[in-house]
Amino acid sequence: MKKLLLITTLLTTYLSANIKTVVSILPQKTFVEAIGGEKVDVALMVKPGNSPHTYEPKPSQMKEITKADLYFKIGVEFEQVWLEKFSNLNPKMRIVDLAEGIEKQPMQAHAHHDAHEGDEHHDEHAEHEEHNSHEAHEQHETLDPHIWTDPHNVVMIANNIYTALSKQDPENAPYYKKNLEAFIVQVRQTDETIRKILTDTPEHASFMVFHPAWGYFAKAYGLVQLPVEVEGKAPKPQELMQLIREAREKSVKAIFTQPEFSDATAKLISEELGIRVIKVSPLAPDWSQNLINLANAIAGK
Repeated sequence: MKKLLLITTLLTTYLSANIKTVVSILPQKTFVEAIGGEKVDVALMVKPGNSPHTYEPKPSQMKEITKADLYFKIGVEFEQVWLEKFSNLNPKMRIVDLAEGIEKQPMQAHAHHDAHEGDEHHDEHAEHEEHNSHEAHEQHETLDPHIWTDPHNVVMIANNIYTALSKQDPENAPYYKKNLEAFIVQVRQTDETIRKILTDTPEHASFMVFHPAWGYFAKAYGLVQLPVEVEGKAPKPQELMQLIREAREKSVKAIFTQPEFSDATAKLISEELGIRVIKVSPLAPDWSQNLINLANAIAGK
């Protein structure tokens, strides 16, 4: 009798065990928890305050990999270095691409030229841009991974999560479907709120960012992001002056920096233009409020 009870207990525990998942960044954790609810455990790789460009997992996180059923990737640089190692560590873990079905766009680089300068400068600039373009094709991160900054992409991400969880746990597919539908309502509401905030903002209005992480947001709402960094580095003095002129001409109301990066250059620009420096990270867990706050700042509210 005791043996039968033990077997029943073990079987019940096995059948009711949560799906063990791993994600790279915080927004993914929010999305997976929204769809998976109480039936999913989510381990996070890139901890708050760290950059997915340079992050290295801790030994305790590697243990999470050995126990995982699913790894949700999204295309950040960290994954390019570590996903193969994760797969070797746990061959049974299924890797799910949350960017499936989403058309990625090139990572925006700051390009500038002064129309009042001579052809010699223009030719030099064109040659420089051609070199940069060629160099970009040789790099792994030629496409912008920040797909979750556009609510329309978030809907596709959520659907990809639902598909993966339902395949892994068919018995609870209706539960995941119900969560998916509720989450999509929230995404649609976020999109509507942002559009209302930007109602009086001119089409193609510009906003300045240090790191160009908001390209999908800009495209979704007819805006233009002006990146400060050039090839991942702070601009040189001449480039900085051009940026300041451009920002003044386009009536930029704020400059956005990320907690993960230095904002020294941004502060120089803000002092010169008399505009605010606003710290906002695309890695924030509350993706909805994050985008709404960004829209409010761009609209000058």
